[in-house]
Amino acid sequence: MKKLLFLLVAMYSFSIVAQTTYLHCGKIIETKSGQVLSNKTIIIEGNAIKSVEDGFVNSKNASDIIIDLKSKTVMPGFIDMHVHIEGETSPTQYLDAFTKNDTDVAFDAAEIANRTLLAGFTTVRDLGGSGVNVALRDAINKGKVPGSRIFTVEKAIGTTGGHADPTNGMRQDMIGDPGPAEGVINSTSDARKAVRQRYKNGADLIKITATGGVLSVSKNGINPQFTQEEVDEIVKTANEYGMNVAAHAHGIEGMKRAIKAGVQTIEHGSLMDLETAQLMKQYNIYLVPTLSAGRYVASKADVPNYYPEIIVPKIKLIDAQLRKTFAMVQKEGVNIAFGTDAGVFPHGENAKEFGYMVETGWSPMFSIQSATITNAKLLDMENELGQLKAGFIADIVATNEDPTKNIKTTENVVFVMKDGKVYKQ
Repeated sequence: MKKLLFLLVAMYSFSIVAQTTYLHCGKIIETKSGQVLSNKTIIIEGNAIKSVEDGFVNSKNASDIIIDLKSKTVMPGFIDMHVHIEGETSPTQYLDAFTKNDTDVAFDAAEIANRTLLAGFTTVRDLGGSGVNVALRDAINKGKVPGSRIFTVEKAIGTTGGHADPTNGMRQDMIGDPGPAEGVINSTSDARKAVRQRYKNGADLIKITATGGVLSVSKNGINPQFTQEEVDEIVKTANEYGMNVAAHAHGIEGMKRAIKAGVQTIEHGSLMDLETAQLMKQYNIYLVPTLSAGRYVASKADVPNYYPEIIVPKIKLIDAQLRKTFAMVQKEGVNIAFGTDAGVFPHGENAKEFGYMVETGWSPMFSIQSATITNAKLLDMENELGQLKAGFIADIVATNEDPTKNIKTTENVVFVMKDGKVYKQ
């Protein structure tokens, strides 16, 4: 009886052994050292990288999988630090808030998350939506639906009439008086409550709109929108709850207040001056440039009825400054994290950001590192994501060409693995 029981246990144990996958890679990008290495085999067990071996190693086990990527360049899955999964640019985007139900938004978001994954972005940071992306995050993590791994702010925090006030531009009888529960604050006590509400709702981090915004239906896109005391309280409370803070900011004063408060990232930074750039370096803050968003909205500014009339002057004001700003930022060596603002432009085109970064002056390798090892560190996942290394999660992508020689090849990812599972081959 004991022998039979032992045999059954052994058979069961054998049946649940994780399958091993061998990736034969012509080139791999070693993101930590910035080197391109040739002829490597990545061995994957379950959802993790077991080892990276020299040459093309073959398995003697018939049940193992060998995938031929000998003509490809292989990298860690890309990480986009600024997306909006719940929506997408269109001429009807402002009307959609009144015609779409939460269920419609949820189905759209699921499709977008999958599209983003197939573009090679295995992880994203969603910087403003609703409880939909919290539920979607959880569903993806449980394997119920395919999609990028999501870190979410749930609802961004703003001030009355500010960039994150959800009632901007509505009729007087619909405006009401949204408060901390809706992500709108007007005091330090409101600030604490809004952060705690985000925590309660399942957010991974906090986002504030430190200045006006370009695409909100309000006149000013650059003015500071929190007092120093309010933003200080937001960061303090977020940190107490184990959360970092991302700050949307176009104008200088709002950026300075957010930097001094201790936010982790400045999103956009469109009108940054030299003093603010130097302040970012002093406080070790990262800039997420979202170059793709700037290019896209500028291309649509003169399309009749694409954006509400009040928005177009803001687009043109900021577009006139963008290239000068980011040339200065690149020259000054400000910390850079890869992020696109996908949703402001079509999802799935996130990789265009690599090309825009290279045009600005950053090297192809720097841009790849910003989307892998840098962003993994900012997500507190530096020992799990961003490298092709033993013990790391098997998030892996491949391109036809070497992106250090042709960065635009990132726009056509031909292989995607996330958590050890192949989604595109």
